[in-house]
Amino acid sequence: MTSRAALPGAPAAAAFPAAAAGVSAVSVPAASAGAVSVPAASAGTEAGAGADLGVAGPLVARLTRAGRRLRQADRAHPWVLDTALPVLVFLVFCLPDLLHGEDGDGPRRFRLAFARLPVAGMLALQAGLVVPLLWRRRRPAAAFGAVTGVFVLQFWLGAALRADVALLIALYSLALHGRLRQLPWACGATAAAMVLVAVRASAAVSVGDALFFLFSTATAALALGLVVRVRRAQLAGLRDRAARLEVERDQRGRLAAAAERARVARDMHDIVGHNLAVIITLADAGSYAGATAPERGREALHLIGETGRQALGELRRVLGVLREASGGTQDGPELHPQPGLGDIGALCDGVRAAGPDVVYRTSGPVEALDSGVQLTVYRIAQEALTNSLKHAGTGTRVNLEIVAEPSRLTLRARDTGAGGDARGRGPAKEEGHGLVGMRERAALYRGSLRAGPEGPGWTVEAVLDLTPLDGAG
Repeated sequence: MTSRAALPGAPAAAAFPAAAAGVSAVSVPAASAGAVSVPAASAGTEAGAGADLGVAGPLVARLTRAGRRLRQADRAHPWVLDTALPVLVFLVFCLPDLLHGEDGDGPRRFRLAFARLPVAGMLALQAGLVVPLLWRRRRPAAAFGAVTGVFVLQFWLGAALRADVALLIALYSLALHGRLRQLPWACGATAAAMVLVAVRASAAVSVGDALFFLFSTATAALALGLVVRVRRAQLAGLRDRAARLEVERDQRGRLAAAAERARVARDMHDIVGHNLAVIITLADAGSYAGATAPERGREALHLIGETGRQALGELRRVLGVLREASGGTQDGPELHPQPGLGDIGALCDGVRAAGPDVVYRTSGPVEALDSGVQLTVYRIAQEALTNSLKHAGTGTRVNLEIVAEPSRLTLRARDTGAGGDARGRGPAKEEGHGLVGMRERAALYRGSLRAGPEGPGWTVEAVLDLTPLDGAG
């Protein structure tokens, strides 16, 4: 007896998008074309467009949330979607073939072109077409091969079933989840199967028309799978880039925090180290002069107080900036500019008060230097004078010279060595935090620092590169 089943591509063409929607949620770019703004002919048209946009906004948001929840549920329970699609295909495409029997709803010429199978044979072929869809995402190549084999066997027997839509779903799944190098042989197998279908249906429709229709549906399934695959790859790339940018942002934040801690540590070392060295030297001198020259002792105590107040003020300024940067309210003393070359004279006066003889000279347009260079020079000079005071003692003589040139600046501090109150320097190979800080400050301006013994004394020489960087305005 002849069967009432229609050509497999015909029912499949109408139902395939619904079936494919169960495989994956697809975002159609063409939908966004409706958002193009067209000049309105009247105010009523503009109001209607605004109302449409107002309605579409919440709808899109709800659909987005629903899609996100569906993806989360699929990741948690993937077997649910793996099972739902084969069940849907069975209910929509297999049951009609089982229930209609000989009374098919297709055109008579299609019913006459294919043979009718017994129920047992029909169930067996339907199971061969639908059951492999259970592993279409885990093993897409195996699922496609099994479905294609049953599909070819069915048409070799001269039968046609609505469940043949499974071949298009398997091809879509292979394009979406499989390896790209598997697509050529899959396309070849699909084309061969479609040729067999067209030959079998030649009694009802011409081979050319059948091939055009069948190849169109297969191409649509393949293209849809590739589009969704590319879209998912783009989204994955964007998520990966966002994650990398977040990591890089955190790393930049940690590096900036570490650099700021190092800068604050250098400033604290310069402030505390220099002023404590002056205070200790003045205290020792005052204790010696207290018994023989009380006036000198009182003067030393006065200088200790001034030095301590100066150090406390600088510390408050540094800590006040830190509190302000961390979001706190500033209730300390009024902030002042960072020290520069104009403050080196007062710095030398403070060191002279502790005992050493300091000779300070400048050469070149030092006043024209920017504030960053002046602060760096001041801190290096402060550390060099502190080292001379600590290690060479109060009887030394320090020559401090700053030479500014158009392309570089040279700072040279040289003492005459240990005096009568000297404590002596350690081995030259030992480099403390002060020398490290001076090197780091010089490196900020692509400079260098040399520190070491020279004759009976000690010399510190820093050279800063004042050449503007390329591209600097």
